[in-house]
Amino acid sequence: MTVVIIGGGIVGVATAYYLTRAGVDTVVCERSTLGAGSTERALGGIRAQFSTPANVALSKRAMAVWDDFEATFGVDIGYRKHGYLFVTVEAETAARFERTVETQREYGVPSEYLDPADAQAYLPELRADRYVGATYSPADGTADPHLALGGFAEAAREAGAEIRTGTAVTDVVFEAVESGEERVAGVETDAGFVPAEFVVNAAGPWAETIAAMADLDLPISPRRRQIAVVEPTIPYPEDAPLTVDTETGVHFAPDREGDALVAGFFDAADPEYDPEAYPTDYDLDWAATAIEYAADCASYFGADTRVKNGWSGLYAVTPDHSPIIEESRPGFVNAVGFSGHGFMHAPATAQVVTDLVRCGETSIVDLGSFRRDRFADADTRAESNVI
Repeated sequence: MTVVIIGGGIVGVATAYYLTRAGVDTVVCERSTLGAGSTERALGGIRAQFSTPANVALSKRAMAVWDDFEATFGVDIGYRKHGYLFVTVEAETAARFERTVETQREYGVPSEYLDPADAQAYLPELRADRYVGATYSPADGTADPHLALGGFAEAAREAGAEIRTGTAVTDVVFEAVESGEERVAGVETDAGFVPAEFVVNAAGPWAETIAAMADLDLPISPRRRQIAVVEPTIPYPEDAPLTVDTETGVHFAPDREGDALVAGFFDAADPEYDPEAYPTDYDLDWAATAIEYAADCASYFGADTRVKNGWSGLYAVTPDHSPIIEESRPGFVNAVGFSGHGFMHAPATAQVVTDLVRCGETSIVDLGSFRRDRFADADTRAESNVI
């Protein structure tokens, strides 16, 4: 059996590793270079503080891989467990925090609900008097997406996966089988036809385009997000948490030598962007707003905080901010729409996809929350802990 994976980001390459280790012939087709889509532009967050059980379960499975990554792959990915701290000014959100902490702890996540004054033990410069509630988990942190992608890619190649960069998929081909239905036969690329029994869509911001090749309409929108590297007024400690103000959306994390990564989306409009042509630099006006919101949250960011550089990338966003993971047509598997969580969930997603290809089902996570037909249900629970 041969599987073609469309997309050479962290989800696609991790999937290639697990499939090949399971004895499946695997070909990755990446239109550009590995990680050129969203992976190389990710902040690198790894957390289990989600509001929906399915995302918590996916995080737990993935974090088991991240915890042992250096021992397994021989690559130090700079994984730092400095924690995540969520803060809110809204009483309603604080009540939700308490409920989500209960859900997380049911899955063994060591998160806790905090009075904002107590949160200052983790972030001393937090403007605690602004907030009414907080959550914190010491198990969360960040890693380097570039190094993680390289570790998976090298291991996948060593296991026997074929990774073809500079190879664009132009169509997904189906053929009729004895039952009368159509099943995947392979993909057309700009370098010729590649036969396969399964095709995995792991195309990130291009996921909707690839799905359309399989006559599927997926509700996935490429949305631009920005990150700035700043030199704060007060150096940001390297062991300080990645901090999220849930109302403004600003979030910041330790970088190096006292610098911080500051990010967030603040506009009323959130247009779709063409992944073939969007601004990959950051906007100066956006950076000024981001620093203002960060300063409202913590006094590390004063008037003389300096922007050193920055960039932007694309989230592949679904209506409920959770991914689509399923075999959508016979032989065609989607692993898309992670809404900013693709990097952290990649190892677990790759294992789920491997199960779907080999067994048609998985015991890793209940896929009911990740099937595309959930969007027809008005009561679908959206993931609220989004950044």
